[in-house]
Amino acid sequence: MLHRFKQYIPHSWLQGYHLLMAHGAAFYFRYPSNKLHIIGVTGTNGKSSTVQMIGQLLMILGETVGWTTTASFRIADREIVNDQKMTMLGRAQTHKMLREMVKHECKYAIVETSSQGILQHRHVGINYDTVLFTNLTPEHIEAHGGFDNYKATKLRLFKTVASLAKKRLHGKLIPKKIIVNLNDQHADEFARFNVDEVVGYGDDDRKIFDVHVDKKIIAEKAHLSLAGTAAKIGDEQLKTKLVGSYYLENTMAAVSTVASLGFPIHDVVKAALKLEPIPGRLETFTKDGVSVIVDYAPEPYSLEALYKAVALFSAKRIIHVTGSAGGGRDTARRAVIGEMSAKLDDVVIVTNEDPYDEDPMQIIDDIADAAKANGKQDGENLFRILDRREAIEKAISMATNGDVVLVTGKGSEPVMAIANGKKVASDDRVFVREILGL
Repeated sequence: MLHRFKQYIPHSWLQGYHLLMAHGAAFYFRYPSNKLHIIGVTGTNGKSSTVQMIGQLLMILGETVGWTTTASFRIADREIVNDQKMTMLGRAQTHKMLREMVKHECKYAIVETSSQGILQHRHVGINYDTVLFTNLTPEHIEAHGGFDNYKATKLRLFKTVASLAKKRLHGKLIPKKIIVNLNDQHADEFARFNVDEVVGYGDDDRKIFDVHVDKKIIAEKAHLSLAGTAAKIGDEQLKTKLVGSYYLENTMAAVSTVASLGFPIHDVVKAALKLEPIPGRLETFTKDGVSVIVDYAPEPYSLEALYKAVALFSAKRIIHVTGSAGGGRDTARRAVIGEMSAKLDDVVIVTNEDPYDEDPMQIIDDIADAAKANGKQDGENLFRILDRREAIEKAISMATNGDVVLVTGKGSEPVMAIANGKKVASDDRVFVREILGL
């Protein structure tokens, strides 16, 4: 009901409402975060994957965990698909889920914490113990009124954690810790809070920024191939079956976070060998020499990382099914996606992707027109297809032995957000399996 009248309500009143709801939800569910070791993960890219990889590592090490992410929720041995089109659920839902984790004797809860969630005080009442900063790139800028505001919103989480009282769990006082990505130019700002320990992680194949931290965990001499990834971490040899530089970055974030919890680095690195790929992240389906890759990558920076991973496939051609979300979400990136696709893909097929209340064909045209302005030709190597399944079918029908079909923007999401707050079933992985007959 509230969303119908939001435009008429003063901003300060809305903020007060969200804050009151957050405190009320925490009180109603008896402050469940005080019974869990809470790990918060924030940043622009890699949040959902990193949350699930932290959870996987802890489970491999014998712990009972829960998590909340854009893709899924986990409560002990039960995983639930997130079909809400929300990274961070409303206050009552989040605290209710944390209470369920307590009920099922979870020791750790990993909470993907979005800037939109912080803006609406959804993090209030959650007693975080460890917070992880993955990276920061221009996204959701329109919603925040500029990049500096976006960054300041993320920083509020770290300021909050530094101000929280330490909790006692299982007879031990739990220290407050911050984990930062040293390959990100903004890492220093996220490391400057008065907590018990700041841990920095990074990959020495990329620039490592000079940030004062208490401990560094660095991947050296990384080797990436379709068979997986290998790197040195001090005296330890890290090996995973995960493919691509962004998976290495997420792995380092997860390994560093779990090691900071007190697990021996040797055990954590050994556990990393058992990490499973994240659904909808470089998820690959192969038939008749054609590789179809479904990946979430919704914006230019994540797409750039994806292209680096796809290069390992040595594709004869890249046929890309792409799009962009509506609802006022970063409209400026549409032209950038169109330009990138024109330059890096052999065939570009632009289709529908969460239009919300916008005209989906206008979004498609915004992207396709930019691709056309950069050399693509309609009907030859550029196609505008409204129906998402039809677009994927077109891409696969065009592919021959050695080609790679990229399907980006949705990953493992099971629904598409359309006008009037409605959601319809739409799962890229289901479409691909059906079309390939798998």
